[in-house]
Amino acid sequence: MNTWTKYSGLLAVGVLTTGLLQATPATAAQYTTTATACRISAGAMTAQGDHRIQTFAATKPITRTENRTVAKGLWPAGLVRLSSSWFKGRGAENPDIGHHGLVVDTQNTLYDGQYAITSNGGLYPHWERIGGGWGGYRAIERSQVLLSPTTERQTAYGLAGDGTLHRWNITSTGGRQSWKPSGTAGGYAGVKSMALISQTKTYDTFLMNGKDGALLTVHIPTTSPMKPVVKKVRTATWQGFEAMMGARCGTNGTLLLGIDKDTGAGYLYAVGHGATVIQGLGKAPGTFADPVPFAWHENSDPKLFGE
Repeated sequence: MNTWTKYSGLLAVGVLTTGLLQATPATAAQYTTTATACRISAGAMTAQGDHRIQTFAATKPITRTENRTVAKGLWPAGLVRLSSSWFKGRGAENPDIGHHGLVVDTQNTLYDGQYAITSNGGLYPHWERIGGGWGGYRAIERSQVLLSPTTERQTAYGLAGDGTLHRWNITSTGGRQSWKPSGTAGGYAGVKSMALISQTKTYDTFLMNGKDGALLTVHIPTTSPMKPVVKKVRTATWQGFEAMMGARCGTNGTLLLGIDKDTGAGYLYAVGHGATVIQGLGKAPGTFADPVPFAWHENSDPKLFGE
């Protein structure tokens, strides 16, 4: 069966608006200055093994407000193949500010990493080996949601080469992580990339684009067995992106960056709740030629709530 055949009966919903997304309770004025506009930070592991960041404000035209190397020589050149989103503390780097995320290396091993940078430029990384067997995986992501003042939900997702979406529940005991498989779902072989757009106590949601140009929302309740709810929100034109990433915009909107690795270009979109409204904001300044892109978030950012 063609990968997308089982979705062919789903209704493509949503229309383009003539103006910018109104991210409740935002107004159009929110997008006119770099001080008030929604922002998204695009990270990348460079071919040299450095961590880089570019930040964009959804002004008209789009403004790049940050472009720098965060950490030099974080990994040996060419060794990282995949990355999840990364999180960082607010303000200038110092020993008390941690940067943390997941990476898969070219030996098909998954690591949970963190590092700090001192005020004099010292780099202090720590990598916890989670395990091998990640050959062929095309995407990895982790969702962390506070359930109570003392309890956190950590859920990881991996898109395997055969189109199976895997899920794990993560717990920590004695400083060591335990990854427990908590479900799989097939039928995603045609997916090119996936971007997390919602994190709640009871579900996560991804936007996924396909080789056929379709754009899907994939709503995944935390219950078992794993039963994603798939909606096709666009039927064409989204096949050009090898990577997508999202940032929260307003109460329930998403600022989405799509990266075309073939041209090294990035395009910004304002996405309404549930992706029923998607407004193209234009081409982002700068280039996106680095081999391993990912989303940067602040530790203090509100959780994504795009669906």
